[in-house]
Amino acid sequence: MFKIHYMQSIKVFIVEDDPVYAEMLRYHLQLNPDYEIEKFENGTELLKNLYKKPNLITLDYSLPDFSGLQLFKKIKETDADIPVIVVSGQEDILTAVTLLKEGAYDYIIKDQDTKDRLWNALRNLKEKFDLQQEIFDLREEIEKKYDYENIIKGKSVVIKQIYNLIEKATRTNIAVVITGETGTGKDLVAKAIHYNSPRRKKPYVAINVSAIPNELIESELFGYEKGAFTGAITRKVGKFELANKGTLFLDEIGEMDLNMQSKLLRILQEKEFSRVGGNEIIKTDIRLVVATNKNLAEEVQKGKFREDLYYRLLGLPIELPPLRYRGNDILVLAKHFVDEFCLDNQLKKLSISGVAQDKLMKYTYPGNVRELKAIMELACVMTNSEIINDIDISFNSTAHRADFLMEEDTLEGYNRKIIKFYLHKYNNNVLMVAKKLDIGKSTIYRMIKNKEI
Repeated sequence: MFKIHYMQSIKVFIVEDDPVYAEMLRYHLQLNPDYEIEKFENGTELLKNLYKKPNLITLDYSLPDFSGLQLFKKIKETDADIPVIVVSGQEDILTAVTLLKEGAYDYIIKDQDTKDRLWNALRNLKEKFDLQQEIFDLREEIEKKYDYENIIKGKSVVIKQIYNLIEKATRTNIAVVITGETGTGKDLVAKAIHYNSPRRKKPYVAINVSAIPNELIESELFGYEKGAFTGAITRKVGKFELANKGTLFLDEIGEMDLNMQSKLLRILQEKEFSRVGGNEIIKTDIRLVVATNKNLAEEVQKGKFREDLYYRLLGLPIELPPLRYRGNDILVLAKHFVDEFCLDNQLKKLSISGVAQDKLMKYTYPGNVRELKAIMELACVMTNSEIINDIDISFNSTAHRADFLMEEDTLEGYNRKIIKFYLHKYNNNVLMVAKKLDIGKSTIYRMIKNKEI
């Protein structure tokens, strides 16, 4: 990305064949220490020095070697972004209009007010430069925030695989379907894909389908015209229009009703739509990322999701693992959330005791990363020392059991699920699982060989 460097000074080139007038402008502008002034008597001399990248050029319209318009065009051919203020001794409206249409920043007549108008123009440009720098810094901060390692903290094998998939997703405009349990970070992955893709300078627009009533989802996505329905007192731009050239993230896509699914499919195929109550055809160019905690293939079988839309969305699948399958990532995340909370609330740094770490590792986290964050923030508040102990950590008692115990099964079935759970937790380390469960490693190898797990 091109960076606008913060300017300690603004470099101004004055092109003026009258040395007295040029010196008057230089003297007046250099009263501001932020302005660095350089003078040129003709256009040829100026063009030789454009490599110095001035922030502004004041251009006398009548020069010995070029007309104002000729030199202006040559400047723009070299660097179209340099603001040029034309300073003329004649009040020619047609010339002024022509130059402004060509892209001149301003047209100033030589009179007693010239230096003040030039001063004001420079002040406005300085404010514009500062604003551009601020926007760049914010954009750079956003991109830094969504670097892969800042998306989902962790060092487990499964997380490294997610990083690899995100990288692949950023290379093209392929549709992405993010799946995973609630709280695993599907929205963060969607942002990471956008802010690391060629569309990062364009809008990122997100909408949670499940949070909007069915009767309102169409107007949210496509917008509406004034008078389209009762209460539509003005035109509203929809999410598709807002996301043009950027990324549209549809969270909980599995909750969309069949009628709306049909309209979404048509737009994805034709790349155009109309606002509700309108006839204007609006072209759309978006990168679509969707997320769901449902199995869309199963939803198709149940008749709750359109098969044609399913295949239209079937691009790059990214399945986020539950936190309980990420092993020591639990502790990595816990420390990150503690550090973040202490920093945000101006608290002293806190550490996590060994007993507290053991307690964290034994919990199953039905709410996943989102739940762990809430647990650690509460622990920061509850501790009375600089160490978080096990007594400071509180779990939701209704969820403090493994998920597989919530479904009835045979003892043999439970054994398979328990071993599978621990294999996921310890990254398929058979020796570690055998030790944790106090069983022979040959038992695990036999179950793997017989495809029981």
